[in-house]
Amino acid sequence: MTALINVVGAAVVDSLDAPTRLLAARRTAPPQFAGMWEFPGGKVEAGEMAEDALHRELAEELGVEVRLGPELESGNTTGWTLNDRASMRVWFAELTAGEPRPLEDHDELRWVSLVDCNEALNLPWIPADLPIVRALLDRVAAPA
Repeated sequence: MTALINVVGAAVVDSLDAPTRLLAARRTAPPQFAGMWEFPGGKVEAGEMAEDALHRELAEELGVEVRLGPELESGNTTGWTLNDRASMRVWFAELTAGEPRPLEDHDELRWVSLVDCNEALNLPWIPADLPIVRALLDRVAAPA
């Protein structure tokens, strides 16, 4: 059996304290996901801590620095299941430096409302990310 691929993603919001908007990123590849929306992030490299990987990925993909907030818990120690080979841990994140730009793997970024849930839910999300979007909307509607 091959090892599980660990992926990290960021729910970049306008404020960790009172989030009202989420930054979504539209994929350019692979072909089956091109044009679909996702949480920015990527694979954790060997020997890398998950949070460090997320900071690196956001700098590479969006050209930004962030402050990480709480993790969006999935109820599973490995995170949210993406497929039979990969799972993703997702953290809330707030911009601290840089203006988000689609530098790698994306052709468009869009801030979507977390107040009007339909705005976020109406985007064509990568199927594995949609349950995470729903959990995020529930979490924002009923903060811990």
